[in-house]
Amino acid sequence: MNLRNLKKYLPAVVFCAFIGVMCLLFLFSPDRAYSSNEKRYLTTFPKLNTDTFFSGQFGKEYETYISDQTAGRDFFVGLNAYYDLISGRNGSNGVYLGKDNYLINKPADRKNYLEANLSTFAKFAEKMGTDTTLLIAPSTGYIMDDKLPDNHLSYLDDAYFELIEKNKGGMDFINIKSLFQENAANTQLYYRTDHHWTTRGAYTAYQAYCARKGLDAVPEERFDIKKHPGFYGTTYSTSALWLTPPDEIELWYDKDYENQDNVHVTIEEGDKKKENDSFFFLSHLDEDDKYPVFLDGNHSLVRIENKAADGGKLLLLKDSFGHSIAPFLSEHYSEIIMVDLRYYKLPVSELIEKEGITEMLVLYGLDNLCNDTDVAWLK
Repeated sequence: MNLRNLKKYLPAVVFCAFIGVMCLLFLFSPDRAYSSNEKRYLTTFPKLNTDTFFSGQFGKEYETYISDQTAGRDFFVGLNAYYDLISGRNGSNGVYLGKDNYLINKPADRKNYLEANLSTFAKFAEKMGTDTTLLIAPSTGYIMDDKLPDNHLSYLDDAYFELIEKNKGGMDFINIKSLFQENAANTQLYYRTDHHWTTRGAYTAYQAYCARKGLDAVPEERFDIKKHPGFYGTTYSTSALWLTPPDEIELWYDKDYENQDNVHVTIEEGDKKKENDSFFFLSHLDEDDKYPVFLDGNHSLVRIENKAADGGKLLLLKDSFGHSIAPFLSEHYSEIIMVDLRYYKLPVSELIEKEGITEMLVLYGLDNLCNDTDVAWLK
């Protein structure tokens, strides 16, 4: 074969060799059960029988299996993400790469369930006769707008917070939108690689709560703040922009009971219980997903008892934004019962009556409040 023919067929040869190598790696490499970067379990070989084969289910699941188990998956997923970024498609995975390495969720269509969920909460509070406070975390993109890329969709928090005000019913709505805007320039209120507020952001919201409720917020100097590096959150996993540097997680320990002798946490899942004498489950700091260091992550019901607090019981209906603010709130309540409606499927009204609860806090991130379909369980 002369040099001209070699040049002619070289791309095809290289392509075939690449496909062959990838096929061999796919066949002989062990399946991976979990992706550390994506923080999710990968698809294993699907079940094959006559039903799954002829229904087409096997074919669909096998395509997902091939995608998940491709050799070098993390590399190719990241390569595609950076190709989209370089080619001008910032946010193609639903996450913008902003200034100072901020990974910010694109604005979602938040009207889906917003008014329905607000109506459900308002009617439930009225029915139970419970003193109810509403606290909503604004979206990262709205508060940290100076970190957004030059081209981005509009964040409509102003309009949605007006809807909240109009549909809150008898709930006392603490609007922290302006407070967060005022503090965003000199305080990191949200993680760079995650959609949650930081511990300092949670503390800022806690101060607003105390101001409204007539409580004396614990001053910052009373806390021993311990920083833990290497946190990669949800927006990092979604974006596949693997070169983004990690965040730090801050754990705030009250020096007045630094050893947490007064605190007891009980996680109740059906008949099973998990207990801890601290708000912080430190074993999660050694895992890929570190955010569950706060109260062990998502559970249907979590009971927080503080023998040093003078207040009564608080029912906290929340999403995961509630996990990092609950330790601050426990400074004022002898018991906090946290309920996550995504997992708790028993009548909350019975829980309120059984526990003798007279005060309730509804705390959600704006995106979750507007898209959550589990609030309907309150009906």
